[in-house]
Amino acid sequence: MNPDAFDYDLPPELIAQAPISPRSASRLMVLDPSDGGVTGRRFAELGDYLRPGDLLVFNDTRVVPARFFGQRATGGRVELLLERFLDDTGRAHVALRASKSPRVGEVLALEGGLKATVLGRADELTEVVFSGSGDLMGLIERVGHVPLPPYIARADNEEDRVRYQTVYARAPGAVAAPTAGLHFDEPLLERLARQGVESAYVTLHVGAGTFRPARPETLAQGRLHPERITVSASCVAAVEATRSRGGRVIAVGTTTARALEAAAATGALAPYVGDTDLFIRPGYGFRVAEGLITNFHLPRSTLLMLVCAFAGYDHVMGAYRRAVADRYRFFSYGDAMLLWRAGNGEGGDSMHGRPKV
Repeated sequence: MNPDAFDYDLPPELIAQAPISPRSASRLMVLDPSDGGVTGRRFAELGDYLRPGDLLVFNDTRVVPARFFGQRATGGRVELLLERFLDDTGRAHVALRASKSPRVGEVLALEGGLKATVLGRADELTEVVFSGSGDLMGLIERVGHVPLPPYIARADNEEDRVRYQTVYARAPGAVAAPTAGLHFDEPLLERLARQGVESAYVTLHVGAGTFRPARPETLAQGRLHPERITVSASCVAAVEATRSRGGRVIAVGTTTARALEAAAATGALAPYVGDTDLFIRPGYGFRVAEGLITNFHLPRSTLLMLVCAFAGYDHVMGAYRRAVADRYRFFSYGDAMLLWRAGNGEGGDSMHGRPKV
């Protein structure tokens, strides 16, 4: 497990800097699980690869406006990027950028009257407690900036408040979007429902660590930064019902796949609420999803490792090279892939990822 094995050459101009409209107009690469061949479609045509009785599992986390700007009492500027809330009192871990590290107890004055008191270090992060007048979360929603990923080279705008969010987001807590879900709009969801495709939801609050490249120490530890997940009894029941009728479970996004696998860590999928530090990499045996919808991920990233574990290293890396050659758009606002689990023989009626008939 060498991170270099998950590297690839990506021209900077293929990194999507803004969303396209409508959401479902993005491109969809379908990967054939038998030979690694790819088919290019539009995301709006996803239903061609799904059958009545299949189940799409979505991550319903909602992105919090998690980037804050302000200043210290000395006048120096600071920038905070929320990593995760620790409880309901406003305690949080943040990535803090300043010319000098603030001392414990120092109060940082942020935009809109929001304040952050420094409590101490937490490994590479800083622990703070947010405060302000009135409803704290409401204040954070008003004054925070959309935490666009570092590879989007522009400031956030009002459009990002809508588009860097899935249309079904409802559980606040993420600081990065579950990007596979960004391609679904209401008309597509309605068509899939009429087609007989079922839906279920998990919650995984995506942390900023999702953008960090894999390091040798990460591989050695075999664990990732913890993220909070909820897999409900109703989701478990939906998966069981899908299997009993011969349908397929398709995870919308690597975050959904990770949440489902964490909830099935004992061997059978069961309701779960808590943190997970599960690291999925090649050699891992998936228990829940037969299909995966995902965006194109950063080179050397743990998310790319998960995708390779799901659909096969050679096939996935070959598909990435093809995506570069065919000028697909990459990363959060980019295009998507549909993959079937390696070796499970699923993927359309032909069992090779072709459209149903």
